[in-house]
Amino acid sequence: MLRSVLAAMLAAGPAGAETVFSVRLVGHAVLPAATFSAPPPEAPRDARISGKFAVGPGRVDAPGAAGARPSPPFAGQPLQGISGFATERARDGSIFAVLDNGFGSRANSPDALLSFVRMRADVSTGAVEVTERVWLRDPDRVVPFRIAYEGSEARHLTGADFDPESIQVLGETVWIGEEFGPHLIRATLDGVVTGVFAAELDGRPLRSPDHPALRIPAEAGRDWRVPRSGGFEGLGLQPGTGLLWAMAERPILTPDGDPEAFLRAFAFDPAAEAWTGESLRLRLAAGATAIGDLTFVDEVRALVIERDGGEGDPSLECDGPPAPDCFAHPARLKRVVLIDIAETDADGFVRRIGHVDLMDLEDPDGIGRVETDAARDLTGRYTLPFATIESVTTAGEGRILVAVDNNLPFSTGRRLGVPADTEVVLLEVRALLAAE
Repeated sequence: MLRSVLAAMLAAGPAGAETVFSVRLVGHAVLPAATFSAPPPEAPRDARISGKFAVGPGRVDAPGAAGARPSPPFAGQPLQGISGFATERARDGSIFAVLDNGFGSRANSPDALLSFVRMRADVSTGAVEVTERVWLRDPDRVVPFRIAYEGSEARHLTGADFDPESIQVLGETVWIGEEFGPHLIRATLDGVVTGVFAAELDGRPLRSPDHPALRIPAEAGRDWRVPRSGGFEGLGLQPGTGLLWAMAERPILTPDGDPEAFLRAFAFDPAAEAWTGESLRLRLAAGATAIGDLTFVDEVRALVIERDGGEGDPSLECDGPPAPDCFAHPARLKRVVLIDIAETDADGFVRRIGHVDLMDLEDPDGIGRVETDAARDLTGRYTLPFATIESVTTAGEGRILVAVDNNLPFSTGRRLGVPADTEVVLLEVRALLAAE
């Protein structure tokens, strides 16, 4: 009884008053922004150059600049947009990670092939090694709508079809949460789609403005309730139950078209191939606008990446109009929050146990490998001032791995005017993981 009363008091209180735990940088690895893969040989010729529709209102076919400042179109498929880690590792110990739709929207990504990868972050050398890239495809015509490469034999999926944002692996089966539907996608380890499951709320379809069945005009709250770029950003595998919890990136809309004051996560039973009807409610901290990932620590506790949409160190905020030597909307809130889904308050919000601040990492040994543009002294500290930090998983010994979605070529954050690299950090968070 005492624990329930205390949990209610904590959940009802301001999110900003929760415990802030120490966090230490113990490893750092970087995948350069200008990293590309050749498309598979059976893919349409169109996929050999990606991003042809990502640079302006028209089409551009000639590959753009490469090197330190890559810009589309690209010769090949960029290895960027890491948006979720699976809890279960591959047999060789590598991490399953999913890459997003390419360039951010259905309209600008029809030549971006969808994929997931197996990767290793070697924090001793600072290198990120991608050991396998698996291309998603639909040869058996499981996807219930027309895809961009409908007429091709291999039927590779593209960023005009889905926006993958989260991943879990159960044995030989891959589950991917995506934003356009939103949907859950089921696939084999070699990338063949075997199922597509549309989101539901209270037994009714839950759609975004990018849902393939939506037609204009469409009314917010009635025809769609998931805001654009607000679908299944997190996908957690709950130990003991085997359930998948798909968490929306942003608050969904009420039937009146107004944003709810919380985030939702929905339970899916892979064995039954159906939504259970259960859902969770998470109260965001003041200043947070979205989540980046969801991963379970045990049967009731889970880690959630909570963030605002800013990028760049706040010490370089523009004092006036945007300019090359400042950040118009700097990063202020980037956190990993520990929650307890077994305890809720009277309004149904899960308990927030505490968090670590990704904008203020202890780094007394100077492990951080990339200099941060800032007008302040960062000696002994390191920071992750990126727009989208979208992957977290436990790494044993009181540690977690966190990765940045670099949104090539649109995000910067670490350095002014330089497209962000994919950074992976190993963090010591023993006190956070021990908290209850």
